[in-house]
Amino acid sequence: MANLKFSQRVGVFVDVQNMYYSAKNLYKKKVNFGRIMELAVGGRELTRAIAYVIKADIEQETNFFEALHKQGYEVKAKDLQIFFGGAKKGDWDVGIAMDVMRTASKLDAVVLVSGDGDFKDLLEHVNSLGCRAEVMAFRQTASSHLIEQADSFTDLDKIKDKVLIS
Repeated sequence: MANLKFSQRVGVFVDVQNMYYSAKNLYKKKVNFGRIMELAVGGRELTRAIAYVIKADIEQETNFFEALHKQGYEVKAKDLQIFFGGAKKGDWDVGIAMDVMRTASKLDAVVLVSGDGDFKDLLEHVNSLGCRAEVMAFRQTASSHLIEQADSFTDLDKIKDKVLIS
């Protein structure tokens, strides 16, 4: 049975904003996305890894996006939307869902790195395709509905020393 794990094709889909703000608000630290990928893949065959980012025209973001790329992620970027009155919005929920739906049939396991409860139905769909749905997130900021729907949940709070950088 152990050999089955190593033949699994895995896709890793990272909601960077969700992880960034969770780590910042909980621990005032940054996420080590290279280590996240390592843990997500876990010795299996990485088929695809996508990091979804929001461009906010901040000086350091280009270096950050390049670092993600060097760590093996395909980086998908979207501009931050600023509405009349100053409200700001930037999320990738639909984009992440579409990419997962497009690739799940070619994967044995989907690893969603996000605690966003909006993805509960997506995980249900992944399961209906016969694919494992795995979630990695900080338990303190993760939706209980998302965790319940996942085949496995990695609580990043429990391994924060491995996944956070000062």
